[in-house]
Amino acid sequence: MTVSRGREFLSIPGPTNVPEQVLAAMNRPAVDIYSGEMIGITDSCLEDLRKIFRTTGRTYIYAANGHGGWEAAISNVLSRGDKVLVLPSGRFALGWGDMARMMGADVEVLEGGWQLAVNPAAVEERLKRDKQHAIKAVVVVQIDTASGVVNDIPAIRKAMDAAKHPALLMVDTVASLGCMPFDMDAWGVDVAMSGSQKGLMTPPGLAFVAANARAREAHQTANMRTLYWDWTFREGEIHYQKYCGTPPEHLLFGLRKAFDMLFDEGLENAIRRHTLLAEATRAAVAKWAEGEVLAFNIPNAPDRANSITCILMRSDPTPLLDYCREKCGVVLGIGLGDLTGKGFRIAHMGYCNAPMVLGTLGAVEMGLKALSIPHGSGGVQAAIEYLGRAVKP
Repeated sequence: MTVSRGREFLSIPGPTNVPEQVLAAMNRPAVDIYSGEMIGITDSCLEDLRKIFRTTGRTYIYAANGHGGWEAAISNVLSRGDKVLVLPSGRFALGWGDMARMMGADVEVLEGGWQLAVNPAAVEERLKRDKQHAIKAVVVVQIDTASGVVNDIPAIRKAMDAAKHPALLMVDTVASLGCMPFDMDAWGVDVAMSGSQKGLMTPPGLAFVAANARAREAHQTANMRTLYWDWTFREGEIHYQKYCGTPPEHLLFGLRKAFDMLFDEGLENAIRRHTLLAEATRAAVAKWAEGEVLAFNIPNAPDRANSITCILMRSDPTPLLDYCREKCGVVLGIGLGDLTGKGFRIAHMGYCNAPMVLGTLGAVEMGLKALSIPHGSGGVQAAIEYLGRAVKP
Protein backbone atom coordinates (compact mmCIF):
# COMPACT_ATOMS: atom_id res chain seq x y z
CA MET A 1 0.00 0.00 0.00
CA THR A 2 1.30 3.45 -0.88
CA VAL A 3 0.11 7.04 -0.68
CA SER A 4 2.81 8.37 -2.99
CA ARG A 5 0.67 9.22 -6.01
CA GLY A 6 0.75 12.96 -6.70
CA ARG A 7 3.56 15.46 -7.09
CA GLU A 8 6.86 14.22 -5.69
CA PHE A 9 8.36 16.39 -2.96
CA LEU A 10 12.05 16.92 -3.69
CA SER A 11 13.46 17.79 -0.28
CA ILE A 12 17.16 17.34 -1.05
CA PRO A 13 19.63 20.22 -0.72
CA GLY A 14 20.22 20.61 -4.43
CA PRO A 15 19.03 20.67 -7.01
CA THR A 16 16.01 22.23 -5.40
CA ASN A 17 12.52 22.70 -6.82
CA VAL A 18 12.42 24.77 -10.01
CA PRO A 19 9.39 27.09 -10.27
CA GLU A 20 6.96 26.45 -13.10
CA GLN A 21 7.50 30.05 -14.21
CA VAL A 22 11.23 29.39 -14.64
CA LEU A 23 10.60 26.20 -16.58
CA ALA A 24 8.11 28.05 -18.79
CA ALA A 25 10.63 30.83 -19.44
CA MET A 26 13.10 28.22 -20.71
CA ASN A 27 10.57 26.59 -23.04
CA ARG A 28 11.23 28.75 -26.09
CA PRO A 29 13.35 28.83 -29.25
CA ALA A 30 16.97 29.87 -29.24
CA VAL A 31 17.82 33.47 -30.21
CA ASP A 32 20.74 35.28 -31.84
CA ILE A 33 23.71 35.32 -29.48
CA TYR A 34 25.36 38.37 -31.01
CA SER A 35 22.76 41.11 -30.58
CA GLY A 36 19.46 42.21 -29.12
CA GLU A 37 17.63 40.32 -26.39
CA MET A 38 20.46 37.96 -25.41
CA ILE A 39 22.86 40.82 -24.75
CA GLY A 40 20.22 42.53 -22.64
CA ILE A 41 19.67 39.37 -20.58
CA THR A 42 23.39 38.99 -19.96
CA ASP A 43 23.84 42.61 -18.92
CA SER A 44 20.83 42.53 -16.60
CA CYS A 45 21.82 39.23 -14.96
CA LEU A 46 25.38 40.41 -14.33
CA GLU A 47 24.03 43.60 -12.78
CA ASP A 48 21.47 41.76 -10.66
CA LEU A 49 24.18 39.42 -9.40
CA ARG A 50 25.90 42.48 -7.99
CA LYS A 51 22.71 43.30 -6.09
CA ILE A 52 22.35 39.76 -4.74
CA PHE A 53 26.01 39.44 -3.74
CA ARG A 54 25.79 43.06 -2.50
CA THR A 55 28.95 44.20 -4.23
CA THR A 56 30.21 46.92 -6.53
CA GLY A 57 32.78 44.45 -7.87
CA ARG A 58 32.68 42.55 -11.14
CA THR A 59 30.48 39.50 -11.65
CA TYR A 60 30.91 36.57 -14.03
CA ILE A 61 28.58 33.82 -15.26
CA TYR A 62 29.88 30.37 -16.22
CA ALA A 63 28.25 27.38 -17.90
CA ALA A 64 29.27 25.12 -15.00
CA ASN A 65 28.14 23.70 -11.68
CA GLY A 66 29.44 24.88 -8.31
CA HIS A 67 32.66 22.93 -8.69
CA GLY A 68 33.30 24.91 -11.85
CA GLY A 69 32.74 28.07 -9.82
CA TRP A 70 35.42 26.88 -7.41
CA GLU A 71 37.88 26.43 -10.26
CA ALA A 72 37.01 29.80 -11.74
CA ALA A 73 37.65 31.51 -8.41
CA ILE A 74 40.94 29.72 -7.74
CA SER A 75 42.42 29.98 -11.24
CA ASN A 76 41.82 33.71 -11.52
CA VAL A 77 43.62 34.83 -8.35
CA LEU A 78 46.25 32.18 -7.47
CA SER A 79 49.55 30.97 -8.87
CA ARG A 80 51.05 27.51 -8.65
CA GLY A 81 52.74 27.06 -5.30
CA ASP A 82 50.60 29.67 -3.52
CA LYS A 83 49.57 28.62 -0.04
CA VAL A 84 45.82 28.32 0.66
CA LEU A 85 44.27 27.96 4.12
CA VAL A 86 41.07 25.87 4.08
CA LEU A 87 38.55 26.36 6.90
CA PRO A 88 36.57 23.09 7.09
CA SER A 89 33.13 22.64 8.64
CA GLY A 90 31.92 19.74 6.53
CA ARG A 91 32.58 18.40 3.06
CA PHE A 92 32.59 21.35 0.74
CA ALA A 93 35.43 23.62 1.90
CA LEU A 94 37.55 20.47 1.89
CA GLY A 95 36.44 19.80 -1.68
CA TRP A 96 37.40 23.32 -2.68
CA GLY A 97 40.80 22.77 -1.09
CA ASP A 98 41.24 19.46 -2.92
CA MET A 99 40.58 21.26 -6.18
CA ALA A 100 43.14 23.95 -5.36
CA ARG A 101 45.71 21.26 -4.53
CA MET A 102 45.17 19.52 -7.87
CA MET A 103 45.63 22.84 -9.61
CA GLY A 104 49.03 23.35 -7.99
CA ALA A 105 48.35 25.21 -4.76
CA ASP A 106 49.97 24.36 -1.43
CA VAL A 107 46.90 23.60 0.69
CA GLU A 108 46.74 23.62 4.49
CA VAL A 109 43.57 22.54 6.29
CA LEU A 110 42.84 24.23 9.60
CA GLU A 111 41.63 21.83 12.27
CA GLY A 112 37.84 21.60 12.29
CA GLY A 113 34.96 19.17 12.36
CA TRP A 114 31.62 18.17 10.88
CA GLN A 115 29.62 19.37 13.89
CA LEU A 116 31.25 22.74 14.42
CA ALA A 117 31.30 26.12 12.74
CA VAL A 118 34.71 27.59 11.92
CA ASN A 119 36.35 29.10 15.01
CA PRO A 120 37.44 32.66 14.15
CA ALA A 121 39.92 32.69 17.04
CA ALA A 122 41.71 29.70 15.51
CA VAL A 123 41.85 31.51 12.17
CA GLU A 124 43.37 34.59 13.81
CA GLU A 125 45.94 32.51 15.70
CA ARG A 126 47.05 30.64 12.55
CA LEU A 127 47.35 33.80 10.47
CA LYS A 128 49.37 35.56 13.17
CA ARG A 129 51.91 32.74 12.96
CA ASP A 130 52.26 33.34 9.21
CA LYS A 131 54.83 36.10 9.64
CA GLN A 132 55.96 35.93 6.01
CA HIS A 133 52.39 36.10 4.68
CA ALA A 134 52.87 32.89 2.75
CA ILE A 135 49.12 32.24 2.88
CA LYS A 136 47.59 33.94 -0.15
CA ALA A 137 43.95 32.94 0.29
CA VAL A 138 41.54 31.70 2.95
CA VAL A 139 38.65 29.60 1.63
CA VAL A 140 35.43 28.83 3.50
CA VAL A 141 31.79 28.00 2.83
CA GLN A 142 29.03 30.11 4.32
CA ILE A 143 26.72 27.08 4.57
CA ASP A 144 27.93 23.51 4.24
CA THR A 145 25.05 21.36 3.06
CA ALA A 146 26.76 18.13 4.11
CA SER A 147 26.89 19.11 7.80
CA GLY A 148 24.12 21.73 8.01
CA VAL A 149 26.39 24.37 9.55
CA VAL A 150 26.48 28.11 8.89
CA ASN A 151 29.75 29.99 9.32
CA ASP A 152 30.08 33.55 10.60
CA ILE A 153 31.77 35.24 7.64
CA PRO A 154 32.02 38.74 9.23
CA ALA A 155 33.71 37.19 12.28
CA ILE A 156 36.21 35.38 10.06
CA ARG A 157 37.02 38.64 8.27
CA LYS A 158 37.42 40.36 11.65
CA ALA A 159 39.86 37.62 12.67
CA MET A 160 41.87 38.13 9.49
CA ASP A 161 41.97 41.88 10.08
CA ALA A 162 43.01 41.38 13.73
CA ALA A 163 45.91 39.25 12.47
CA LYS A 164 46.79 42.06 10.02
CA HIS A 165 47.01 39.46 7.29
CA PRO A 166 46.62 40.35 3.57
CA ALA A 167 45.25 36.99 2.38
CA LEU A 168 42.20 37.04 0.13
CA LEU A 169 38.96 35.88 1.75
CA MET A 170 37.12 33.54 -0.66
CA VAL A 171 33.60 32.38 0.22
CA ASP A 172 31.36 29.67 -1.23
CA THR A 173 27.73 30.87 -1.10
CA VAL A 174 26.17 28.04 -3.13
CA ALA A 175 23.75 27.08 -0.33
CA SER A 176 23.29 30.55 1.14
CA LEU A 177 22.83 33.09 -1.65
CA GLY A 178 19.18 34.11 -1.73
CA CYS A 179 18.53 32.15 1.49
CA MET A 180 20.28 34.21 4.17
CA PRO A 181 22.12 37.53 4.44
CA PHE A 182 25.32 37.88 2.45
CA ASP A 183 26.99 41.27 2.10
CA MET A 184 30.18 40.88 0.13
CA ASP A 185 31.48 44.43 0.34
CA ALA A 186 30.43 45.20 3.91
CA TRP A 187 31.88 41.89 5.13
CA GLY A 188 35.20 42.34 3.33
CA VAL A 189 34.89 39.28 1.09
CA ASP A 190 37.30 39.41 -1.85
CA VAL A 191 35.93 36.56 -3.98
CA ALA A 192 32.50 34.96 -3.70
CA MET A 193 31.06 32.17 -5.80
CA SER A 194 27.69 30.48 -6.07
CA GLY A 195 25.51 28.24 -8.23
CA SER A 196 22.10 28.41 -9.83
CA GLN A 197 20.44 25.31 -8.39
CA LYS A 198 19.63 26.18 -4.78
CA GLY A 199 18.38 29.52 -3.46
CA LEU A 200 18.43 30.99 -6.97
CA MET A 201 15.75 28.54 -8.17
CA THR A 202 17.28 27.71 -11.58
CA PRO A 203 18.30 24.27 -12.91
CA PRO A 204 21.91 23.20 -12.34
CA GLY A 205 24.42 24.38 -14.90
CA LEU A 206 25.31 27.98 -14.04
CA ALA A 207 28.07 29.14 -11.69
CA PHE A 208 28.65 32.70 -10.56
CA VAL A 209 31.74 34.51 -9.30
CA ALA A 210 32.04 38.02 -7.88
CA ALA A 211 35.41 39.71 -7.42
CA ASN A 212 36.43 42.97 -5.76
CA ALA A 213 39.35 45.24 -6.59
CA ARG A 214 41.85 43.28 -4.44
CA ALA A 215 40.94 40.07 -6.20
CA ARG A 216 41.22 41.64 -9.63
CA GLU A 217 44.65 43.01 -8.69
CA ALA A 218 45.78 39.51 -7.71
CA HIS A 219 44.34 38.31 -11.02
CA GLN A 220 46.93 40.30 -12.94
CA THR A 221 49.77 38.05 -11.78
CA ALA A 222 47.92 34.74 -11.30
CA ASN A 223 49.47 31.98 -13.39
CA MET A 224 46.73 29.38 -12.95
CA ARG A 225 44.65 31.31 -15.47
CA THR A 226 43.17 29.43 -18.42
CA LEU A 227 41.14 30.89 -21.25
CA TYR A 228 37.75 29.44 -20.32
CA TRP A 229 37.69 30.75 -16.75
CA ASP A 230 39.74 33.92 -17.38
CA TRP A 231 38.18 37.17 -16.12
CA THR A 232 40.19 39.35 -18.51
CA PHE A 233 38.86 37.50 -21.55
CA ARG A 234 35.32 37.59 -20.20
CA GLU A 235 35.53 41.34 -19.68
CA GLY A 236 35.93 41.78 -23.44
CA GLU A 237 33.50 43.84 -25.50
CA ILE A 238 32.20 41.00 -27.69
CA HIS A 239 29.19 39.24 -26.19
CA TYR A 240 30.41 35.67 -26.72
CA GLN A 241 33.48 36.52 -24.62
CA LYS A 242 31.21 36.81 -21.55
CA TYR A 243 30.81 33.01 -21.80
CA CYS A 244 34.01 32.11 -23.68
CA GLY A 245 31.78 30.82 -26.45
CA THR A 246 28.09 30.16 -26.98
CA PRO A 247 25.97 31.39 -24.06
CA PRO A 248 23.88 28.77 -22.18
CA GLU A 249 20.80 30.54 -23.52
CA HIS A 250 17.99 28.54 -22.01
CA LEU A 251 19.50 28.47 -18.55
CA LEU A 252 19.88 32.24 -18.83
CA PHE A 253 16.21 32.59 -19.82
CA GLY A 254 15.38 30.68 -16.64
CA LEU A 255 17.80 32.68 -14.52
CA ARG A 256 16.31 35.95 -15.71
CA LYS A 257 12.84 34.79 -14.63
CA ALA A 258 14.16 33.48 -11.30
CA PHE A 259 15.79 36.83 -10.56
CA ASP A 260 12.54 38.59 -11.42
CA MET A 261 10.69 36.34 -8.98
CA LEU A 262 13.28 36.88 -6.25
CA PHE A 263 13.17 40.66 -6.59
CA ASP A 264 9.39 40.60 -6.77
CA GLU A 265 9.29 38.81 -3.42
CA GLY A 266 12.05 41.04 -2.09
CA LEU A 267 15.44 39.67 -1.08
CA GLU A 268 14.87 40.49 2.60
CA ASN A 269 11.47 38.77 2.49
CA ALA A 270 13.03 35.68 0.91
CA ILE A 271 15.63 35.58 3.67
CA ARG A 272 12.91 35.91 6.32
CA ARG A 273 10.92 33.10 4.66
CA HIS A 274 13.94 30.81 4.87
CA THR A 275 14.40 31.68 8.54
CA LEU A 276 10.78 30.83 9.34
CA LEU A 277 10.82 27.52 7.48
CA ALA A 278 14.14 26.56 9.07
CA GLU A 279 12.85 27.32 12.56
CA ALA A 280 9.71 25.27 11.90
CA THR A 281 11.87 22.32 10.80
CA ARG A 282 14.06 22.65 13.87
CA ALA A 283 10.98 22.72 16.10
CA ALA A 284 9.93 19.37 14.65
CA VAL A 285 13.40 17.81 14.92
CA ALA A 286 13.71 18.96 18.53
CA LYS A 287 10.52 17.05 19.37
CA TRP A 288 11.63 13.92 17.50
CA ALA A 289 14.97 14.04 19.32
CA GLU A 290 13.19 13.39 22.62
CA GLY A 291 13.17 9.72 21.61
CA GLU A 292 16.99 9.75 21.82
CA VAL A 293 17.48 8.16 18.40
CA LEU A 294 17.48 11.32 16.29
CA ALA A 295 19.60 14.41 16.96
CA PHE A 296 20.80 17.58 15.27
CA ASN A 297 24.20 17.14 13.64
CA ILE A 298 25.01 20.71 14.70
CA PRO A 299 24.52 20.80 18.49
CA ASN A 300 25.01 24.57 18.83
CA ALA A 301 21.70 26.13 17.75
CA PRO A 302 23.11 29.44 16.39
CA ASP A 303 25.37 27.47 14.03
CA ARG A 304 22.48 25.67 12.25
CA ALA A 305 21.89 26.72 8.66
CA ASN A 306 18.62 28.19 7.42
CA SER A 307 18.65 26.31 4.14
CA ILE A 308 19.20 22.71 5.29
CA THR A 309 18.88 20.67 8.48
CA CYS A 310 21.14 17.65 8.98
CA ILE A 311 19.75 15.00 11.32
CA LEU A 312 21.79 12.18 12.86
CA MET A 313 20.32 8.75 13.60
CA ARG A 314 21.60 6.09 15.99
CA SER A 315 20.17 3.49 13.61
CA ASP A 316 20.52 3.02 9.85
CA PRO A 317 18.54 5.83 8.15
CA THR A 318 18.04 3.86 4.92
CA PRO A 319 14.67 2.31 5.85
CA LEU A 320 13.28 5.74 6.75
CA LEU A 321 14.54 7.31 3.52
CA ASP A 322 13.14 4.43 1.49
CA TYR A 323 9.77 4.62 3.25
CA CYS A 324 9.44 8.37 2.68
CA ARG A 325 10.33 8.02 -1.01
CA GLU A 326 8.40 4.87 -1.88
CA LYS A 327 5.35 5.21 0.35
CA CYS A 328 4.95 9.00 0.54
CA GLY A 329 6.66 10.44 -2.55
CA VAL A 330 9.06 12.53 -0.45
CA VAL A 331 12.77 12.45 -1.35
CA LEU A 332 15.11 13.30 1.53
CA GLY A 333 18.81 14.05 1.35
CA ILE A 334 21.22 11.26 2.26
CA GLY A 335 24.17 11.70 4.59
CA LEU A 336 27.38 12.67 2.79
CA GLY A 337 31.05 12.12 3.52
CA ASP A 338 31.68 11.43 7.20
CA LEU A 339 27.92 11.24 7.74
CA THR A 340 27.22 8.58 5.10
CA GLY A 341 24.84 6.05 6.61
CA LYS A 342 24.58 8.06 9.81
CA GLY A 343 21.73 10.45 9.10
CA PHE A 344 19.67 12.35 6.57
CA ARG A 345 19.04 15.92 5.48
CA ILE A 346 15.93 18.01 4.99
CA ALA A 347 16.28 20.96 2.62
CA HIS A 348 14.13 24.06 3.07
CA MET A 349 15.59 26.41 0.50
CA GLY A 350 14.76 28.07 -2.77
CA TYR A 351 11.25 27.69 -4.11
CA CYS A 352 9.49 26.27 -1.07
CA ASN A 353 6.70 27.33 1.25
CA ALA A 354 5.06 26.23 4.49
CA PRO A 355 2.85 23.45 3.01
CA MET A 356 5.86 21.90 1.27
CA VAL A 357 7.95 21.88 4.44
CA LEU A 358 5.06 20.69 6.61
CA GLY A 359 4.33 17.95 4.09
CA THR A 360 7.95 16.79 4.22
CA LEU A 361 7.96 16.84 8.02
CA GLY A 362 4.68 14.94 8.02
CA ALA A 363 6.11 12.20 5.82
CA VAL A 364 9.15 11.85 8.09
CA GLU A 365 6.98 11.61 11.19
CA MET A 366 4.73 9.11 9.42
CA GLY A 367 7.79 7.03 8.57
CA LEU A 368 9.10 7.15 12.13
CA LYS A 369 5.74 5.87 13.33
CA ALA A 370 5.37 3.18 10.66
CA LEU A 371 8.90 1.85 11.23
CA SER A 372 8.61 1.99 15.04
CA ILE A 373 11.65 4.27 15.30
CA PRO A 374 11.67 5.82 18.78
CA HIS A 375 10.88 9.54 18.61
CA GLY A 376 9.16 12.26 20.52
CA SER A 377 5.64 12.72 19.18
CA GLY A 378 4.20 15.98 17.95
CA GLY A 379 7.03 17.19 15.73
CA VAL A 380 4.76 18.40 12.95
CA GLN A 381 2.45 20.00 15.51
CA ALA A 382 5.43 21.87 16.98
CA ALA A 383 6.29 23.18 13.52
CA ILE A 384 2.69 24.30 12.95
CA GLU A 385 2.53 26.01 16.32
CA TYR A 386 5.78 27.85 15.65
CA LEU A 387 4.59 29.11 12.27
CA GLY A 388 1.21 30.01 13.73
CA ARG A 389 2.94 32.25 16.26
CA ALA A 390 5.52 33.69 13.85
CA VAL A 391 3.43 34.33 10.73
CA LYS A 392 0.85 36.92 11.69
CA PRO A 393 -2.21 38.00 9.64
